[in-house]
Amino acid sequence: MQSQDVAHRHAPVSGPVDVEQAEAALVEHYPRLARLAYLVLPPGLGRSRRVLTAHALVQRALPRGRRQAPAIPAQSLGREADPGYAYLRERVLRTALEAARRRKGRPRLSQLPPLLPQVWGLRLFPRSGGADELALDQRLSALSGPARAAYVLRDLEKLSDAGVRELLENAGVADPGGALASANSVPAQPGLLTSAEFDPCSLQARPTDLMRRRQHTKAALAAAVALAVCGALVALPGGGWGPDGAAAPVYAENPAAEAALDPGRLTRVSPTAWRTSARTDFAVWPARGPLTDDKALLRRALAVWARPGRQVRVSATPGTQTGGPAGPPQLLYAGEVDAAHVVILYDGLRIARYAEPKSGTQGAALDFARIDGATDAGASALVLGRSDGNVRYLLAPWVTKAAQRDLAKPDSAATPLTLAGGVTAPLASSAMRPGTCTSWTALQLTDASGTRLVTDLGELVPAHLTAGRPGSPDEASDAEGLRTWAPFACSLAAERSAGVSSVNAWTYAEQPLPDGSGSGAWVCTRAETWRGAGTLTLAQFRTPGGAVGTAVAKATDVPACGPRDPQVLAGVLWKSAAGSWYLLAAGGSDTASIRATGGVTASGQGPLLAVRARQGVRADLTGTLADGRKVSGLP
Repeated sequence: MQSQDVAHRHAPVSGPVDVEQAEAALVEHYPRLARLAYLVLPPGLGRSRRVLTAHALVQRALPRGRRQAPAIPAQSLGREADPGYAYLRERVLRTALEAARRRKGRPRLSQLPPLLPQVWGLRLFPRSGGADELALDQRLSALSGPARAAYVLRDLEKLSDAGVRELLENAGVADPGGALASANSVPAQPGLLTSAEFDPCSLQARPTDLMRRRQHTKAALAAAVALAVCGALVALPGGGWGPDGAAAPVYAENPAAEAALDPGRLTRVSPTAWRTSARTDFAVWPARGPLTDDKALLRRALAVWARPGRQVRVSATPGTQTGGPAGPPQLLYAGEVDAAHVVILYDGLRIARYAEPKSGTQGAALDFARIDGATDAGASALVLGRSDGNVRYLLAPWVTKAAQRDLAKPDSAATPLTLAGGVTAPLASSAMRPGTCTSWTALQLTDASGTRLVTDLGELVPAHLTAGRPGSPDEASDAEGLRTWAPFACSLAAERSAGVSSVNAWTYAEQPLPDGSGSGAWVCTRAETWRGAGTLTLAQFRTPGGAVGTAVAKATDVPACGPRDPQVLAGVLWKSAAGSWYLLAAGGSDTASIRATGGVTASGQGPLLAVRARQGVRADLTGTLADGRKVSGLP
């Protein structure tokens, strides 16, 4: 096939390209054109948006109307001497490069995903590849758009350097030679470009936040009913907040409910109560902030909690009720955070954060987080606010020091954070940062019992990070824990907005590679939630010398890698430097044997298995523990 491509690379073209010829080429080569667009588009768009945008660019590549497309120079051909394909390739390349140049501005219509078809509530993205594909994706993300295009045209389209320069020049690239020189800095790996990692036509579907979507739908229906019954709301005099702020009208008089709205009845804990209490949870947090005596602000926060109006944006972690408090809640904070007035309340089961703009009446926000039985690390910090990709925390009164640390750099020292009234200086929130993950910021907290790490996952309460065997893990803040987390820190993005209380990482196996190039590390990470359900277990594999690991198996609501059942079994197809494919599988130290069926049939004694395999095969794994119990591989 390669020699055939080379033979046709400089085939001549006579006359302009017929529209029907372009249409036929689009149908025949659609997957290849979509792959080209996906690879050239900026990685900062995110995998899901890149998929939709790639399809949009290809579908809009045909000329409008029935006129003929212009002729394509012979040098630009490279795909079976098909002028229609060459024309479409140039159009797709040009619009993809425009999207790369305009990624910070407003996209053009041609760069937007098509209006139809749409599948609401689903995120689509290509299947994950192995460690080699991930490494190549990271190298390509560091290149400019023209350099990525040059790399793809050279290694995927098999164009000569002269053909690459001419095609880039035709696509509007100012410096084709410089783009090709930059592309040459990345080693040629044409086989990886054809893998599923970069195929926008072979997709996985995952839901968006189902619980939050249902809550928003219910809230919208409730608001519509209230509007129909009560009529339009009367504008507030003077353009300011009324006594109840953005709360909805009172529907019924209820003495208990009204008592919960009285700022004078809020529970306020003594600033020194935590020093003598046997508890280390939110119940012993004192009320802090400069606005704790602002009764009007507190009244609005309580009223909006009880009756959020149509101007209020309500959000909640999965499994968290958003109804009003049963009685007067506890006040934790009231003050100014960036451009908002913020009130944080606690009712024994939930944290509620109310925020309104410091000036004007543009609406309010009400966020809820469930924190069942939170103590120690789980009750050490709360998110006060987010702005410009940064986050501020309110810390527990027993926290004496705070610092920020990059989990991806375990040998770097933590950077101290200033504290003012228990509030930290802003630090970067990796969970809310778009684009390719290259670092992960965690918050390091020190108190009388030691040092621990927590991290923002897009919720009110940060997640506690640990490392070690499930059931008895250690703090991730020590040297061993930091080394364990470093290659897998970016996998924390999979746990965003899921109500996560803690995440543990455990290196459960080390496996010598069949080609003698070293040993790979098997790590399982497990996210526990405040509600119990919705746990997420990832099995990840890192090759020797690899900067990051790759998630190879994923399961939700299973006991594997957890305190109730620490056993875990997973496998991965691995390609050696010589080009041979192997099925690698590993279980915990209690695994007596592993058996593979399906696309690979093999078995072996002990917790490790390595057998020759074919690219793309799928295998089912079954392990037998030392006590005779069977365990299944993570899917």
